[in-house]
Amino acid sequence: MRIDETLLNEAKAYAARSGRSLNSVMEDALRQLLNRSADTAERPHVELITSDAEPGFRPWVQVRLDAGEKLEHIAFELDDMEMLEGMRDAAS
Repeated sequence: MRIDETLLNEAKAYAARSGRSLNSVMEDALRQLLNRSADTAERPHVELITSDAEPGFRPWVQVRLDAGEKLEHIAFELDDMEMLEGMRDAAS
């Protein structure tokens, strides 16, 4: 087995600082690598949702941003509009 000399020197220095043998440091590193690999294999597959939408803001939002309005102000206004629509729907 051949190990990169720089990596081996770092492992030796780590072992010396930790008061451990190089062998025990190498065994721990291999165990961690194998455990991490096993943990990754056991994780459920996650499928990310994608969209065909064009990136960016809706044109009317962009117009307001270009006019100097802050996005947070536009968002607060949208929250107010959604709340009013919800109240209207509830009253129907």
